[in-house]
Amino acid sequence: MIFSTRHAIDFTSAINTLPENAARRANGPVDADPYLSKQFEENTTIRRPFKAEAPVKDGPRSNKEIRIPRVQLIDADGNNHGIVPTDQALRMAEEAGLDLVEISPNSEPPVCKILDLGKLKYANQKKAAEARKKQKIVEIKEIKMRPNIDTHDYDVKMKAMNRFFEEGDKVKVTLKFRGREMAHQELGMKLLMQVKEDTLTIAKVEAEPKLEGRQMMMVLAPR
Repeated sequence: MIFSTRHAIDFTSAINTLPENAARRANGPVDADPYLSKQFEENTTIRRPFKAEAPVKDGPRSNKEIRIPRVQLIDADGNNHGIVPTDQALRMAEEAGLDLVEISPNSEPPVCKILDLGKLKYANQKKAAEARKKQKIVEIKEIKMRPNIDTHDYDVKMKAMNRFFEEGDKVKVTLKFRGREMAHQELGMKLLMQVKEDTLTIAKVEAEPKLEGRQMMMVLAPR
């Protein structure tokens, strides 16, 4: 049984008005059923609304976010004013039409500088974008060969492999055996050793040759 809040003003009084309890009312009020009382309490519990966590600020503290009493101040021209009250530093930044930015929070007291916060954020974003451009994501390129590959095809594969090493990528050399070629696995091992020797000056073996099913593989990485 579920009770709404408009019926929940006085549960005990409602019980006392029942006709079957008329005889008992002479001896005092009738107590509510403990089970029903428990159901009433469970369905009228006030739940607090979900409170999201406060967002984390990205970047240095600035202007009114700096709440310490004193700071070491550097003005927009790079002049060091030493330790000054924070209110004074904020006034100086406002008069210059700029922002007071905390640049060294771990100092005692922290070092703050008067500068253009918008330009600082733009410069930091530009540096981060340039750094991402310079990052090289190493990929593993696959070169497939046959144990009985001819000389021309081998040279073509080796040129492609050298280009991958120059670009900073790793290379997985895969040999696939077909039919009766499985009986001559030594040919595959000999070919992989040839690849290792031909790339010795620009690459190193990261994973030695191994046989998996009908394939023999070796991984090389640029030096």
